Amino acid sequence: MFYIHQRKAWPHFTWGSDELLIHLGAVRHSIGKLTGQMTSLGFVLQKEAELETLTLDVVKTNEIEGAFLDPEQVRSSVAKRLGLNIPGMIPVDRHIDGVVEMMMDATQKFDVPLSMGRLFDWHAALFPTGRSGMHKIITGAWRDDSKGPMQVVSGSIGRELVHFQAPDAAVLDQEMEVFLSWFNENQGLDPVLKAAIAHLWFVTIHPFEDGNGRIARAVADMQLARADDSSQRFYSMSAQIGLERNSYYNILERTQKGDLDITEWLVWFLDCLKRALLATETTLQKVLKKASFWDEHRKTIMNERQRLMVNKLLDGFDGNLITSKWAKITKCSTDTALRDIQDLIDKNVLRKLEEGGRSTRYDLIKP
Repeated sequence: MFYIHQRKAWPHFTWGSDELLIHLGAVRHSIGKLTGQMTSLGFVLQKEAELETLTLDVVKTNEIEGAFLDPEQVRSSVAKRLGLNIPGMIPVDRHIDGVVEMMMDATQKFDVPLSMGRLFDWHAALFPTGRSGMHKIITGAWRDDSKGPMQVVSGSIGRELVHFQAPDAAVLDQEMEVFLSWFNENQGLDPVLKAAIAHLWFVTIHPFEDGNGRIARAVADMQLARADDSSQRFYSMSAQIGLERNSYYNILERTQKGDLDITEWLVWFLDCLKRALLATETTLQKVLKKASFWDEHRKTIMNERQRLMVNKLLDGFDGNLITSKWAKITKCSTDTALRDIQDLIDKNVLRKLEEGGRSTRYDLIKP
């Protein structure tokens, strides 16, 4: 069996242009519609939407690889880099800061050429301790295959199933030089198609010991930012890939075990991107709901603890709001928490839920 990178014509991909036209047209229509919606929001709400999108993107691209980050820390790190002062910003672990830094460098500096050194910096930011879990790995450099060939496998030890084997470490310098030259040059390709090709090409070379999927998605996001000619991100491809994780891995495996006609991969990528664009409606509604709430309560006096908790409820509070949770999150006594809550009930911001059980529960009164 040949892998795609072992084909004689590698990396000269082919595809059926006519077959892609309808899919590409649908994506372009969705991008235009979304851009129009976001432009109408105004600067403040645009920044809020961007904060939501980038937080989701960072969290989900790591979840695809089985790495689960604290969304609150991610949100605080993204807000800091966007220059936003949001209530409840918390200290951020350096690992999370590194992941956010990598993702935002790709999209905020999309017009800066991608280089070997920049990729090394991204990789080092992903693994600041030089470890992936409990295993020490090579960081900020290509893999060396000292532990054997780079393979994507599943299954228990002794019964592993090999899904893909990457090119040998000895050819990585040459492979990456060709890729980077192509990525930084203008071939006259549709820029959205180029994002799909870049994703597949990078993850097929698999140049690092770990983190290849996350960096491949960052490379694709960088090219999508070039396609939009904007550093603002209002949709998350990684979040959509996370929802379609099994399909994502299946199409990658079929393509990497196929020939150089990558039409099927390109169709899948474009359709997934369209669904990501449509899913942004959820983010938009969340931002508008939040804006509507604060507009209604622009004259309502709240202390810092109250603003923090109201924003948490607007962002989607995990579980039920009870007095003890309020006290724990805002670092105050239960008596103070109860006074804060009662004050907001009196101001028609919160309501007491009837079915309280052992602890009384509270919720926002929707505008």
